Amino acid sequence: MENMFQKVPFMLQRLPALFALLLLTGCDIPGISPSPAVLQKEAEAKAIGSACRHALRGLEDCYTLNPKATKAAVFAGWKDMDAYMRENKIEGTPSMLGKAEKPAKPASTEEIIEPAARSGTTQGRS
Repeated sequence: MENMFQKVPFMLQRLPALFALLLLTGCDIPGISPSPAVLQKEAEAKAIGSACRHALRGLEDCYTLNPKATKAAVFAGWKDMDAYMRENKIEGTPSMLGKAEKPAKPASTEEIIEPAARSGTTQGRS
């Protein structure tokens, strides 16, 4: 019987540690997982890379046009889209960046206003 009473204090010592471990398993401890803002920036950079590949734009051009996006995420998106397009035999769409012409300005937008002949006369009314 003495052995049973000697094991109880040992188990009681472990009980608080086990309880704390159970409580911490449900917690979201800061620093363990990336913040939502970082995840959003990475997803945005991947989307930029995918769009660049679909627009038949080279990686260097894509990096130049999007300096705030991380190069690793842009490359990952570009590479994923490249594999997807090759697998599904999709042709890219050429980019229209820099090729669009500015619309021509109209010659004159001034209106000619004719003075009324007399104040009592109605012109053009039915």
